[in-house]
Amino acid sequence: EASRGCRVSACGAPSHSQPSPRDMANALVDRSRPGDFNQALMELGATVCTPKSPLCRECPVKEHCHAWHRVEKELASASQKLFGKTTLVPDVEDCGTGSCPLCLPAAEPWDSSLGVTNFPRKAAKKQPRVEWTATCVLERRGRLGAPEYLIVQRPSSGLLAGLWEFPSLPLAPGLQEEQQKEVLADHLQAWTRQPVQTQNLCFVGEVVHIFSHIHQTYVVYSLCLDGDVALDAASSPSRWVTEEEFRASAVSTAMKKVLKARETQRGAQSGRAKGSKRKRESKLGAAGSTPTGTQLSLRAFLRAQPPP
Repeated sequence: EASRGCRVSACGAPSHSQPSPRDMANALVDRSRPGDFNQALMELGATVCTPKSPLCRECPVKEHCHAWHRVEKELASASQKLFGKTTLVPDVEDCGTGSCPLCLPAAEPWDSSLGVTNFPRKAAKKQPRVEWTATCVLERRGRLGAPEYLIVQRPSSGLLAGLWEFPSLPLAPGLQEEQQKEVLADHLQAWTRQPVQTQNLCFVGEVVHIFSHIHQTYVVYSLCLDGDVALDAASSPSRWVTEEEFRASAVSTAMKKVLKARETQRGAQSGRAKGSKRKRESKLGAAGSTPTGTQLSLRAFLRAQPPP
């Protein structure tokens, strides 16, 4: 109920910067009937002192509400101006020092259309920071011919703690593609324990994912390995998974986007390969006397063949 406290005290600071709920409770809650006080306060916030369109004139605690007093002063000021009286007696409770960290600065406008809902004040929303990450979809041919992917576990603290992802590392801003491949190739050797050639890294594309405070761009590459690769047990936890196992694992939405980008690329490559095969077959059929897949008529079949 910190928001209600902001409104009653007309404190301009966001509710999260108010005194702790324990301090406020020690000062306000009736020690003999704390349960009744808490229930009444919750009922007040749910039915009268609502976030929008509060019923101030029906509020049983409006005499103690500084936000409501400010609205009344504004109405009185408008009335006096209407009748030619512009001199106002300042409120004795006004701070006037300008040093209070919770009061609104004098330069900040008061929105008359909001009334008491000027409080509580919302904290200014910070712009998300921009980050770039190189990610590699490292895959091998599984036992049944389907691809298997290497996933590694993130640290137990920090962003996406404990989740699984494709091998990734942060990128310094301004790196060109070849530089990105070099740092990524060095990073992949921690798991493959064998040199990784930059020319074998295939660029997939960029995947953008917006976190609450981070604008993350994943620069995605793919690398297909031949044969089995023994993982380095000294590195972070890692394992090979099928596509089904990948989707059943604790992976982030961003990594699912990365895998989808890789599958889209594989589908496009497969389509181009099939198109090239059909084109070659049509050329071979046109070079012979009979087009491929065409059945001869009976008359043509019985026609005398020219001598060799």
